[in-house]
Amino acid sequence: MEAVHYPVMHREVLESLPIPSGQALLIDCTTGEGGHTSLFLSKYPDLRVIGLDRDRVIQRKAIERLSPFGDRFTPVLCSFDEYLASAKPDSADAILFDLGISMFHYLESERGFSFRRDEKLDMRLNPDEGISAADIVNGYSEEALADVIYRYGEERYSRRISRAIVERRQEKEIELSSELAEIISRAVPREYRYGRIHPATRTFQALRIEVNGELSRIEPALRSAIKVVKRGGRIAVITFHSLEDRIVKWFFKDEAAKDDAEIRIITRKPIVPSQEEEEENTPSRSAKLRVVERI
Repeated sequence: MEAVHYPVMHREVLESLPIPSGQALLIDCTTGEGGHTSLFLSKYPDLRVIGLDRDRVIQRKAIERLSPFGDRFTPVLCSFDEYLASAKPDSADAILFDLGISMFHYLESERGFSFRRDEKLDMRLNPDEGISAADIVNGYSEEALADVIYRYGEERYSRRISRAIVERRQEKEIELSSELAEIISRAVPREYRYGRIHPATRTFQALRIEVNGELSRIEPALRSAIKVVKRGGRIAVITFHSLEDRIVKWFFKDEAAKDDAEIRIITRKPIVPSQEEEEENTPSRSAKLRVVERI
């Protein structure tokens, strides 16, 4: 299946990140398939975009999609926290973070992101580095595994799930996403098993976050972004679950409250998708957009 990333809250993002006339630079910290970048390059003919991504496969898709814009798009294969830490101060007119996982990863990557598919448990955004989800479920202690599932998945049955995983792996290694989903389903109470969301949803989220170190990268990246964006420039962040949003919200609030504050908050309350967008693009329902401006 050929997945094409639907840029979440594209109108709201364009409105929240005004680009000055003339030559300007946007850093798209999570380019994915290039949806947001394409919109900005189309709207601003003198704009250049540096597009960051950790996944070389999805980056190739973005390069192909954005090829009509020529050298106005520069792809960089790296994590956004590392790039921003070494980027030139006062060099960008705007910085965008879309912290969601692209539909590509669920539908095309074959890395076990989806509990509805029969794939090898990997979940790494960069398959060339770090530990995989299989390493975690087969190697972490029962207590450590339960802590990950509870902390990053906010899963109330984390200990039951962890115990079931450890019992199964004593018989054989857990290798497939579908296998793990079945173990989780059998571990939770019946009423939870057939609840509003799939019982494996929170555990899979937790494993993905642990594998990719997603939450630990956010605050250092935002702190660097404040230095990299020019005065009068803006930083926009789209989050998709409460753990991400909490980090972004309180970092911005704390920074804006300082006596020597370098930012002011543009969005006192986060911008959320319109009802129309939620109906057209179901994954957007949990999205929140927060924007600050450097002063």
